[in-house]
Order: sequence, then structure tokens, then C-alpha cells
Amino acid sequence: MAFSSRLLSKSRQLCGNGVILQQERVIPVRYFAKEANRPVLKGDEMLKNIFLDVKKKFETALGILRKEKITIDPEDPAAVSQYANVMKTIRQKADLFSESQRIQHTIQSRTQDIPDARTYLLTLKEIRIKRGITDELGAEAMMMDALEKVENELKKPLLRNDKKGMALLQAEFEKINKKLGIRKEDLPKYEEQLELKKAKAQLEELKKDALEAMETQKKREEFKDEEMVDVKSLDIRNFI
Repeated sequence: MAFSSRLLSKSRQLCGNGVILQQERVIPVRYFAKEANRPVLKGDEMLKNIFLDVKKKFETALGILRKEKITIDPEDPAAVSQYANVMKTIRQKADLFSESQRIQHTIQSRTQDIPDARTYLLTLKEIRIKRGITDELGAEAMMMDALEKVENELKKPLLRNDKKGMALLQAEFEKINKKLGIRKEDLPKYEEQLELKKAKAQLEELKKDALEAMETQKKREEFKDEEMVDVKSLDIRNFI
């Protein structure tokens, strides 16, 4: 049952994240004392609608997880691809953010009030590290070098509202993209690779949770003589 609880917990997180990130729909939670025949306030209706929306997303996710076969094998590309497709179906049916959309929203919310380009780039680095994304190409160092070059030309820190300066920086970034072979038309491919990476990480976590749950169960007297099953043979649908 421990594995089942953890799986359900992950499903709740999946549904919750899509709402939490949409900040325009989040309002402070207030405590109201019980009152006889108290009229329904607009704030109450908003809270109720948010709760019902989260509940609907959660039930949609569970409905899909009950139908789809998921193989807990993070080392099998086919299993990772299948899991990624299931998660994509859940996002589409429950109207949740994809990983790239979450990152984009985080960037927008974290950087909208940042005035200068240097702090902006440093914030992007913080977000990347927090999301567990590696800079395998070394693009960040190149971008900071490009900023240094532009600021030296301007002889002052580059502000984001400096159209001329930002145009110079953008031109430098385009040179970097060309050097690294990054093209705008390839963005869908990069997004798919990101989703596969996220799917593999989630399968690795599920595998770890399943092994821990079976180890805990094996310590119980009635199961001590039983052999642990292969995690890949587990059918998640039986635990929901």
C-alpha cells in the first residue's frame, strides 16, 4: 500500500502543479467561521470553482492512469516514451502545463520586474539549476561573455529597456545559436527531448519508491520467505 500511496501522491502533485503555476487563478485562502444562513460571497464562489477544477483535473488524471499500461523501466527507451505519452495525454485532457510551459511561465513570473540584463541571465541560470536542467553546450557562459562584450561597448550596465543595447545583445545571441547549431524550427524537438528526460526521471523515482515499498513489506514476518518481484512486472493500474 505504500507504493500505492506514493503513486497517488504523485498524481495529486501532477494535477496541482498545473493550477498553482497559473497565478492569475490563485487567491488567498481565508478562514470563515460558521454562520447561520450566511450569504455566499464572490470569494467563496472563486474558492469553490478552484477546488472543483483541481478535483476534475485529479479525477481525469486517475482515469487515464487506470487505463494505460505503464512499465516501470527507466532504462528502456520504449517504456520511457510510453510513459511520456501517457503524461502528455493527461496534460492535454486535464489542461495542465507541459514542462516547457512551466519553465516559460516561471521565467516570465520571476523576471518580469528585473531591470537589467545581467540579473536576468543570472535568474535564468537559477531557474535552470532548480529545474534540474544541465547546460551541456555551455551556452550560459557564452551568453555572459556576449553580455560583457555589449556592456563594454556601451560602457555601462545593459538595461532591458535599452532597445539599442538589447538589439546588440540579441545579435550576439544569434551568433551563439548559429555556432551551437540551435534553430528556432527545432524547438519542438528540444521540447520533446525535455519531456522524455522528465519522464525518465519520474520513472526512476517510481522505481525507487516501488523497491522501497517491497523492501519494507519483505521485513514483515508473513512475507520474509517471498522473493521480490521484478519492478518491471508491476502493473500500476492495480495500485490505483
